Amino acid sequence: MRQFLDFEKPIATLEARIEELRHTTSGDDATIMREIAKLQNKIEKQYQQIYSKLSPWQKTQVARHPDRPHTKDYIHKLVENFIPLSGDRLFSEDNAIIAGLGKINGFSAAFIGLEKGSDTESRIKHNFGMARPEGYRKAQRIMKLAETFQIPVITLVDTAGAYPGMGAEERGQAEAIAKSIQISLELTVPIISVVIGEGGSGGAIALATANKIYMLSHAIYSVISPEGCASILWRSREHAQTAAEALKLTAQDLKQLKIIDHIIEEPLGGAHRSPDEAIQNVGKCLADDLKEIYIDSPNVGSDYKKMREDKFFAMTQQFVKSS
Repeated sequence: MRQFLDFEKPIATLEARIEELRHTTSGDDATIMREIAKLQNKIEKQYQQIYSKLSPWQKTQVARHPDRPHTKDYIHKLVENFIPLSGDRLFSEDNAIIAGLGKINGFSAAFIGLEKGSDTESRIKHNFGMARPEGYRKAQRIMKLAETFQIPVITLVDTAGAYPGMGAEERGQAEAIAKSIQISLELTVPIISVVIGEGGSGGAIALATANKIYMLSHAIYSVISPEGCASILWRSREHAQTAAEALKLTAQDLKQLKIIDHIIEEPLGGAHRSPDEAIQNVGKCLADDLKEIYIDSPNVGSDYKKMREDKFFAMTQQFVKSS
């Protein structure tokens, strides 16, 4: 059964009424069908009205919706002949990161994505998308493999942040994140990153130091979660909504600030309402980029490295000047 967010309650009421009409045993069928059609029309108008003016906090809720498609869904629908690769060759496998090789529209690439899981069992298995050091070292291994084969790297970002547990800290969490960023900057192959849900802190940046950074239109990307920011500044998570406004974490804000390159539109009502359509939108964007890389304007490898360096240096300079 679909889960409705707080601000979607008017829609939930209409959906409930439609279900009642569909299961009614009395009345004229034609009349019932006309009433259902009217209610469905009202639902579409409600979605248009609500989703045209979502606040940053509401977008945060949409980005975290449990029914949004996750990394495994994108890989299953978009990637041909996917070969999963596991382990960091140092400590263990980290299921929070799914990685491997495959093709989109016949174009080869290495894929690295943070996976949150979709039910209790899978969320525990994938640690709610919060990677440990071995996860980031696995990502580094796949990046280096992409360099060896001279194929692009595609990353899918969806995490509240890197796992902050004691074991992760003991095994070098900060170093693993920093090393992932360093390797991303050093690769001579192109990197494309898509924030498909939640992009939280260094755990997200480790996989989003890319030539092109895309976001779904209701995704979020920030240095800290609204709740974490509120806990620090106001000593209370109750101010999360205010923090969300201040953090400029929406795709629209980040495009204006030139942190990301492009916004991929979601279906009306969010990716959780029409997962297949959302996945297709991302797939088209990635396929277009891979076609450009392989066919339309193939670059010398070192150009991609320089483009990333220039991009992030300019971004750093911009914030130094504004601070």
